[in-house]
Amino acid sequence: MKDLLLYIAQNLVDNPDAVSVTEIDRDGEVTLELRVAPEDMGKVIGRQGRIAKEIRTLIRSYAQRTGQKVTVDIVD
Repeated sequence: MKDLLLYIAQNLVDNPDAVSVTEIDRDGEVTLELRVAPEDMGKVIGRQGRIAKEIRTLIRSYAQRTGQKVTVDIVD
């Protein structure tokens, strides 16, 4: 899942080298923290948060197939 999120984010931004994903496991629930360059934050979030919502939907859908609970946080 971490690789999927990294792939999606790197293809959305202008500076793919600045993209990083940190995986935190808490009580059986995984939190993926996505960090991008400040100038690329708008491209990851999108208008009214639409792109961020779709990223979370994709990751959650993939996680359900593997039987995990995953949350995606976009951190600045």
